[in-house]
Amino acid sequence: MSRYRPRETPGSRFITPEGHARLRAELEQLWRVERPQVTQAVSEAAAQGDRSENAEYTYGKRRLREIDRRVRFLRQRLEGMVVVDRPPSDRARIFFGAWVTLEADDARELRVRIVGPDEFDAAPGYISMDAPLARALLGKCVDDEVVVHAPEGKRTYAILVIEYPS
Repeated sequence: MSRYRPRETPGSRFITPEGHARLRAELEQLWRVERPQVTQAVSEAAAQGDRSENAEYTYGKRRLREIDRRVRFLRQRLEGMVVVDRPPSDRARIFFGAWVTLEADDARELRVRIVGPDEFDAAPGYISMDAPLARALLGKCVDDEVVVHAPEGKRTYAILVIEYPS
């Protein structure tokens, strides 16, 4: 068995202005604040002598690798992002960035916002545009019914409201 793993295809390249600002702030925090602090701690630990049994040095180097990996990922990801800062011309249909209120087949209401894959964990109700529910919703109008095939079975939703942030 080989160790080769095919590269994961990155998610969609769209992002909201809020999500872009959050990723940019994380990059700045890691690069300008955390990395210099960890570098200083590692150099102080290295000055103490024997590095083979120096836990501060070992864990500091590991943390530096984690920071560098995340910084590299954020820089590559932010480089190709498309910031969607204007609502679509047809606000009657569901597109990226829309807040959608749905009624499930069991009469429960659900309110979701369709965002990019890099920001769906930022707030409750955010779903990635690559998720099955979001893919089923894209392009639909109010009063349309959507059927989503989920692992727990088939779910039907009725679209009640479509809103776009201003």
